[in-house]
Amino acid sequence: QVQLVESGGGSVQAGGSLRLSCAVSGDTSGRTCMGWFRQAQGKEREVIATINPAVGNTYYADSVKGRFIISRDNAKNTLFLQMNSLKPEDTAMYYCAARRTVTFGACNTSRYAYDYWGQGTQVTVSS
Repeated sequence: QVQLVESGGGSVQAGGSLRLSCAVSGDTSGRTCMGWFRQAQGKEREVIATINPAVGNTYYADSVKGRFIISRDNAKNTLFLQMNSLKPEDTAMYYCAARRTVTFGACNTSRYAYDYWGQGTQVTVSS
């Protein structure tokens, strides 16, 4: 089993920045795809960014490209999401997720492909 615990959410004004963290513990090789997803009220959960430590590639949704950066610190077993130039439409509950098996290539961006989820951290951006 893998446990994921997010932190770092909060309330900021538009244009501000936040850094989300996701502490990873349990039975993990550190080489499986991980991702950040978000779910705004009344909307479907959507992928924001993914990272594949096995091959070193990343993916960003168009809505956050150029503003958000996903990274992983293997020594600390922590996934990060640096969020800059935040907009009111970024307001949502943010979740980190991990796959159970290693992927050799681009990470799957479907939420259904991820086996482990954190409890979420709320991000609220005011205009």
